[in-house]
Amino acid sequence: MNKNQENNQKDNLFKMRHSAEHVLTQAMQNLGYKFYMAMGPATDDGFYFDFELLGDNKVSAEDFPKIEKEMKRIIKLNLPITKETISIEEARKLFKNNPYKQEWLDEIEEKGEEATVYYTGKGTDEEFVDLCAGPHVESTGKIGAVKLLSIAGAYWHGDEKNKMLTRIYGTAFENQKELDEYLKMLEEAKKRDHRKLGKDLDLFVFSDIVGKGLPMWTAKGSVIRRELERFIVDEEIKRGYQHVYTPDLAKVALYEKSGHYPYYKDSMYAPIEIDDEKYMLRPMTCPHHFELYLSKPRSYRELPMRIAELAKLYRYEQSGELTGLIRVRGFCLADAHIICADPEQAEQEIEGAIDLIEFVSNTFGLKMGKDYWYRLSLGNRNDDKKYYKDDKAWDIAEDALRRILEKRKAEYVEVEDEAAFYGPKIDIQMKNALGKDDTAFTVQYDFVMPKRFKLTYIDKDGKEKESIVVHRSSIGAIERIVALLIEHFTGAFPVWLAPVQVEIIPISEKFNDYANKVSETLKKENIRVEIDDRDETMGNKIRKAQEMKIPYMIIVGGKEEEANKISVRDRNGNQNNFIELENFTNKLKNLIVERKLELA
Repeated sequence: MNKNQENNQKDNLFKMRHSAEHVLTQAMQNLGYKFYMAMGPATDDGFYFDFELLGDNKVSAEDFPKIEKEMKRIIKLNLPITKETISIEEARKLFKNNPYKQEWLDEIEEKGEEATVYYTGKGTDEEFVDLCAGPHVESTGKIGAVKLLSIAGAYWHGDEKNKMLTRIYGTAFENQKELDEYLKMLEEAKKRDHRKLGKDLDLFVFSDIVGKGLPMWTAKGSVIRRELERFIVDEEIKRGYQHVYTPDLAKVALYEKSGHYPYYKDSMYAPIEIDDEKYMLRPMTCPHHFELYLSKPRSYRELPMRIAELAKLYRYEQSGELTGLIRVRGFCLADAHIICADPEQAEQEIEGAIDLIEFVSNTFGLKMGKDYWYRLSLGNRNDDKKYYKDDKAWDIAEDALRRILEKRKAEYVEVEDEAAFYGPKIDIQMKNALGKDDTAFTVQYDFVMPKRFKLTYIDKDGKEKESIVVHRSSIGAIERIVALLIEHFTGAFPVWLAPVQVEIIPISEKFNDYANKVSETLKKENIRVEIDDRDETMGNKIRKAQEMKIPYMIIVGGKEEEANKISVRDRNGNQNNFIELENFTNKLKNLIVERKLELA
């Protein structure tokens, strides 16, 4: 299939799913549900429909079979789907009792546009109409195979200050075979979902009274986080980064100076007034690092200067966007800002940052093209409210990033309107268990901040010159990478990341002393170990350790104690009996030090 055919197929699926959402709404009306229609777009993998139930009307997943049956009846009728452009006044009359449609019409009127509606089966007993910009298939018979998937609450416009609506998710494919394959994939994805595994493995929790989107790490989850933090800090220091600490909050004036405040204030937490000064929780680290750089005059000999930090950041994400650890309101970013002397040095540093990112990815066993890929995120020259206006600088920066990717023979896609306001970036994209793209790591070319902060240096000719800045995140947000790694490994972490590396299982309480002796030996070698001394059968203890995906179990009983040896079983079911503890310890230490992915 060539690219054009692939794009046509995607376009057709999008139209089909959008039309399926209209059929869902029509089916619910036909079945007597009373509600206000709010909105219902097609998505990359299906569609959803938001509505406000009226009176004592209720709907649940148990209603899906009868709703699907009515949807299939409408599809089989092959009703025409037709578009009409009407005046705002006509549209207001058509949807006079619906406050959500009236609000949409307010927005359309503000833009000076006309309203468009789509009719299904106009002029028939099956007539249905909705305010919509389209696109749609020509008739319901072209919709294909449909399935309703789940039901949830969703705030109007994703804003928790608004009313909570009911949302039904569904999907549509060209045929039943494709739909069945997708549903099978969804079942597999549920098993990998980091939210489920995180709970099952006791890694992190959320609390409504602490706040939405603010994860708390359990002791076991903290082990994974700590190992990742040590790994990346040590690796960055090896590569010439200077690791620093800066405050979690700063004066609003700092973000006004950087220019972030007007661009991002809607996603920042509201200012806190203290001693007649306004402070805010920081949403990004770059201004802090620039102020560190400005603490004294700099020479060209100090450049490139790589300033790095494991920085705690806070952003107001709308509650409808929050997703486990992938999208949160408080997170820790492995952040860095590289002050460069000139474009040539900036290109070298971008290459170095990508080398580091690929090293990190390889350490996790992530494969280019399969598990992650590059996206060249460009600006939009026509939008000078969102992007800094300097066409020449954008050309230089975008060409530099494109040249680097092509030099590396990297496969990448170009996407407009995804850049930072101060320059283009290379995003490293990964798919989560549900198939949604997430940005894991990023490298940005910045030609704006040096001007705003007067980031200069004294060159070898004794003259003051302006620098260039490269922003990069090597391992991304710790929360997001942990979520992606939970899903990548299905919770079965390699030994170096496993919260508990060895579970010691005494056959009975008579052997608890020997189990403790083995445990102390392993702990002295910094191996994370637990003893399961519960009054349970050995089979139940082994099952529990396997459910918790612990890499190794050491079984100890009379024969092991008598021989001063151990029997070892790994989580895959392989077993070695009566081996020397020292030999096992040495092999385990080697797996940990070399960060091996497989068990020995």
